[in-house]
Amino acid sequence: MNKSSTETLAGPGSGAAASVQAQLPFEMPGRAIPTTAIDRLVFGKLSKLGIQPANVCSDAVFVRRAFFDVIGTLPTAQEAREFILDRSPDKRKALVERLLARDEFVDYWAMKWGDILRLKAEFPINLWPNAVQAYYRWIHTALKQNLPYDKFARELLTASGSNFRVGQVNFYRAAQSRDPQALAQVAALTFMGMRAENWPKQRLEGMAAFFTQVGFKYTGEWKEEIVFFDTSKAPEPATRPSTSPSDVAMAATFPDGTAAVFPPGRDPREVFANWLICPKNPWFTKNIVNRVWSWLLGRGIVHEPDDVRPDNPPVNPELLTLLERELINAKYDLKQIYRLILNSTTYQLSSIPRSEHPDSEANFARYPIRRVDAEVLIDALCQITGTTEKYSSAVPEPFTFIPEEQRSIQLYDGSITSSFLEMFGRPARDTGLEGERNNKPSAAQRLHMLNSSHIQKKIEQSQKLQKLARGKSGLELANELYLTILSRFPTAAELKTAGAYSQSNSQAGGGRGANGFKGREAFVDLTWALVNSAEFLYRH
Repeated sequence: MNKSSTETLAGPGSGAAASVQAQLPFEMPGRAIPTTAIDRLVFGKLSKLGIQPANVCSDAVFVRRAFFDVIGTLPTAQEAREFILDRSPDKRKALVERLLARDEFVDYWAMKWGDILRLKAEFPINLWPNAVQAYYRWIHTALKQNLPYDKFARELLTASGSNFRVGQVNFYRAAQSRDPQALAQVAALTFMGMRAENWPKQRLEGMAAFFTQVGFKYTGEWKEEIVFFDTSKAPEPATRPSTSPSDVAMAATFPDGTAAVFPPGRDPREVFANWLICPKNPWFTKNIVNRVWSWLLGRGIVHEPDDVRPDNPPVNPELLTLLERELINAKYDLKQIYRLILNSTTYQLSSIPRSEHPDSEANFARYPIRRVDAEVLIDALCQITGTTEKYSSAVPEPFTFIPEEQRSIQLYDGSITSSFLEMFGRPARDTGLEGERNNKPSAAQRLHMLNSSHIQKKIEQSQKLQKLARGKSGLELANELYLTILSRFPTAAELKTAGAYSQSNSQAGGGRGANGFKGREAFVDLTWALVNSAEFLYRH
């Protein structure tokens, strides 16, 4: 394919950029250069290990990756085209800022926090629909207002009130047990990334003491509960002497082994929260920056990100300390950590490895290839085809209606699901563990994408795709489909293959279809082939 034909497909004045894109669809020419403090620490570690980092990813890969990772949404063909053809030197940084400001950012990360905070109406969490909606509204609002993370954590730990009206009190209601040790385990997992059930008995009991006075009481309203500081629950006495029973202080032990003694009338949850969110805390800040790194780069600096323990050290301690310091300096504005990571060369590396070293992936020598989240995948399929999905709760109490135009990343309740979401690994939200989401491919998933009437109907009956195809030649339509589905221009070889298939299909079936392809089946088949490609199904 020559330059002039590339210009015809891409648009006037855009031939050079489109031509480079078509020749190098996945990575930029030349070696990656560290540009930020993050990169210097990552590349320095790679150099010590003798690992070559991947090249920087292409603009087409970056726009798709950033859209998926930041807002859980596939870029439209127009968004992809404009970004690829934009010649501004700072266009990647500008895109990051636009994505962080979009409404879908709030929707997507409310979904992610819903997994961790166990937003589920039905068994075994049993928050019930009214409480789930209140909890989700609070999380969504906190993200929309960019509530600093230390305040976010403190509100979850210390709030009191009706679970239907004060959404954050459902942090305690969403625990599978109300035993103080179970509440301590939930707090440790969520805010420290630690699995406290594996702690020595004495350490767990010391932390559980902070949650012994969490009270629950029902109201006259169906399923409503009040979560409160219950002063009637007798505290464990401190070891120091007291002159009067009313002066008996409560004793507890922080996870770092420090004893805590505080007077009656003081909510122990507040004492724990004050200790937890202190910048000097060895776990709190490190845990959340490690989670964000894991969410964006596929694995944590400590991996798994919710399995922090002495015998599972960070692969790059200096990097973790850098991010911790940056979040503290930013007054716990998590968007600043997103910016630092997304604008780093490390995040923008290609997924194509340049080293076979066994430790290359663990040390972030390339962007890891991973399956698109279930909710993001079905939303992308609906966006491409202009179709919708139906969702319901298996045990509707009361019946929950979800408008068909609502996207999957906006589903607030883990009980509201579909067979597609379950098949593709959406978490049940029973445990709050990161590993509950399963993005591993399976035979059932492949068969569904290849053979199911669900996917085939979306493609064959799509009025959006038929409108897209109307009046276009085979090569023009192939160009548009690639931008719509894969967020990039097709290569010359891909255009040649699509054109040859269209021609052979025409000869077998006769005539040019109304959609512009020579034979309707060629248009449908190309769409089907692209949505079944690894390039579409995986983040890369």
